[in-house]
Amino acid sequence: MPSSPRTAEGRGLGRHEGGRQERRGFPGGGNTEGVTSRSPGGPVRFPLLYARWTTQTFVHWRYPPGAVQALLPPGVAVEVYDGAAWVGFTPFVMAEVRPPGVPASRWATFPETNLRTYVRGPDGRAGVWFLDIEAGSSLTLAARAAAGVPYHWADLGVGRHGDTVVYAGSRRGGGPSYGLVVRPGEPLRPSEPDVWLTSRWRAYSHRLGLVWETPIRHEPWSLSSAAVEELRETLTAAVGLPAPGGEPLVHYSREVRDVRIGLPRPQQV
Repeated sequence: MPSSPRTAEGRGLGRHEGGRQERRGFPGGGNTEGVTSRSPGGPVRFPLLYARWTTQTFVHWRYPPGAVQALLPPGVAVEVYDGAAWVGFTPFVMAEVRPPGVPASRWATFPETNLRTYVRGPDGRAGVWFLDIEAGSSLTLAARAAAGVPYHWADLGVGRHGDTVVYAGSRRGGGPSYGLVVRPGEPLRPSEPDVWLTSRWRAYSHRLGLVWETPIRHEPWSLSSAAVEELRETLTAAVGLPAPGGEPLVHYSREVRDVRIGLPRPQQV
């Protein structure tokens, strides 16, 4: 597992002056209907997988809505908050991944990084759309075939260096790569924008000409502020987005337990 980011040139923010990045909020102005910090009523009826998510960083950039909508299929609409679409770069550790009836095991633990945006599905409900997912396990490729989720097998690492968290990754066979160093800060009482950017209870995907909805449930996020010390990435370019502009909004979460991922089901477009 790498202890520091790869040094290959990428697109992104580079090193921040003084090694610090201030957490900045943004005013209201988005559709928050159906977006809550706690999972909506009702369990996942038929869980496909259980897991924990640990050591998770959210790096969010503003984008022109049209640039993001161009990457989505018919029936899926990009959500806008404060006049912008938002794209999140999110590395973390998938821990103790298992199907129902199988005990938790540290062997089913691997790093994962997703590039995501926020959408409304054909039913009008809020969800997340994955533009790319880099995963440190070949087992996740089955999800690509089953639900159209854009998984790629990659060499990923998550570690600590002093009071910073270090992430690094590169796709197997060549392709996108990244390196990120963040310094977690103080716990937050989540504001409306914090909730809007992190709390989504379904994921949408596209397969066989259909939009599929996958329900997700977990305990409420425990969020902290965070500062980006260094960031290089080529994931945004690989999916067809222009280079991120401006300072990102950054959050960190040490752990979310009781993650339940349900069976994908098709939606009427």
